[in-house]
Amino acid sequence: MTMNPVIDVHLFAEHAARALRADVRAGLGSPPKSLPPKWLYDARGSELFEEITALPEYYPTRAEREILRARVDSIAAITGARTLVELGSGSSEKTRLLLDALRRHGTLETFVPFDVSESALREAASALTGDYPDIAVHGVVGDFTEHLALLPAAPARMVVFLGGTIGNLYPDERAKFLRSVRETLRPGEWLLLGTDLVKDPGTLRRAYDDEQGVTAEFNRNVLRVLNRELGADFDVASFAHVARWNGADEWIEMRLRAGRASEVWIPAIDLRVELAEGEDILTEISAKFRRERVSAELADAGFDLLHWWTDEADRFALSVSRAAS
Repeated sequence: MTMNPVIDVHLFAEHAARALRADVRAGLGSPPKSLPPKWLYDARGSELFEEITALPEYYPTRAEREILRARVDSIAAITGARTLVELGSGSSEKTRLLLDALRRHGTLETFVPFDVSESALREAASALTGDYPDIAVHGVVGDFTEHLALLPAAPARMVVFLGGTIGNLYPDERAKFLRSVRETLRPGEWLLLGTDLVKDPGTLRRAYDDEQGVTAEFNRNVLRVLNRELGADFDVASFAHVARWNGADEWIEMRLRAGRASEVWIPAIDLRVELAEGEDILTEISAKFRRERVSAELADAGFDLLHWWTDEADRFALSVSRAAS
């Protein structure tokens, strides 16, 4: 018998509107200018990102999928997870690889997709309920920087954070995030983490600045969000997409560079933004990792890294860690 999904909503439209106004005021109100990457992902931004994952230059999605296909049965046997918690999309092929493996192993009882978008989560939960009628689906609409403590306290959980998304967080933000995951889990529960690895700068730059210009369009989309939601008057086409490798910090920086001097008015927050020709707005970092750093950051948060797997070309890693006592 198919079970109807349960959806807990902890993030409402007014919360997102307040957060957007606060982030834009803080990020554009003084130099150096920046915007958090989460505002890239409206409906159009999400579509563009899906296109990016299929580009020949963008290796992370393929590399992570390669590891999962080779290791999902090992992950199921190691963790014996009865509850799978995924931070992010709950309907991707990678999710289904994990669901299928845990079901084959005979342990999976509940799937908890966690996402900021209520509409996307409800759509995913409905599809998964139809395809996995024997598994309870308990969705949570929330922000993983704020609402992890509100996850269902189901037993034998494995939290999954894939796609290298942890690289979008600065080191202090990563430390806070990993501690919050650890505080949510009981000793002996699990974290499956996807991390993109340090490699030659040319490969990295191409992955974030493709020949077709899809990533550039994705990056500029954040300005369209501000124009639509806050009444801003950015001339979107006048901004160039820049992907820069920061070797000191070992991360890619995505920036929007002003093609001309301009003054932008954002009426919703009563803010006037002056931009010089050639001035950048930092929109995203994507940190790349070495095993030693991942192990150290997990240990600092209270996890024991037990298993580390890479794809054949050593471009990407999946790690399985256990919450320490």
